[in-house]
Amino acid sequence: MKSGRSRQFGSLVAFAILTGCAMPPGPATQANNGTPVRTDARNGAHSTAPQSFGAAFDHNIAASDTDAGTSPLANAQPLTDGPDVSDFRQTGRASWYGRFFHGRRTASGERYDMHALTAAHRTLPLGSYVRVSLPGTSKFVVVKINDRGPYMRGRVIDLSFAAAKVLGLQNAGTARVQIEGLTQQEAREARAEMLAENSPNR
Repeated sequence: MKSGRSRQFGSLVAFAILTGCAMPPGPATQANNGTPVRTDARNGAHSTAPQSFGAAFDHNIAASDTDAGTSPLANAQPLTDGPDVSDFRQTGRASWYGRFFHGRRTASGERYDMHALTAAHRTLPLGSYVRVSLPGTSKFVVVKINDRGPYMRGRVIDLSFAAAKVLGLQNAGTARVQIEGLTQQEAREARAEMLAENSPNR
């Protein structure tokens, strides 16, 4: 009788151990909303900031989304008022983030729209506009800063999927870019030039 109970007890213990191993990540690896978090190696703090392309979360972009025949400028939103950052210049590596964060709140309070021309930057004022260009080419995109990031070393700006597509980065993932701050008037003029340059009738 004792040996039978011992076997039952042993089976329950084994089941509990296996169940614990199969549990989903807890608070140490997830935010309250289920967003995967990263640990800042410098202070052990958790971050729910956008993960850059290449962090295994943006690889599920549908083939239809990366179709070169689909213009990311088809539904470009009109510019809104923003601060003057025309004295800002920066060169560095850009990355992009897409579907995994689509619909999530950004640092500005807006919902992230992977099909809008926006970007995340660590220090630029939210609501400001910048021109992001590929050195040595004529490619550029005008984006609104509405989020914070990237926090991956070596990256200076995280573009939306649409912005990355304008520059042709949706497959490469990252590229060295030049960032130029714009006034509202400069942003409007640059946006008009960008739309004309990328017109399907050209």
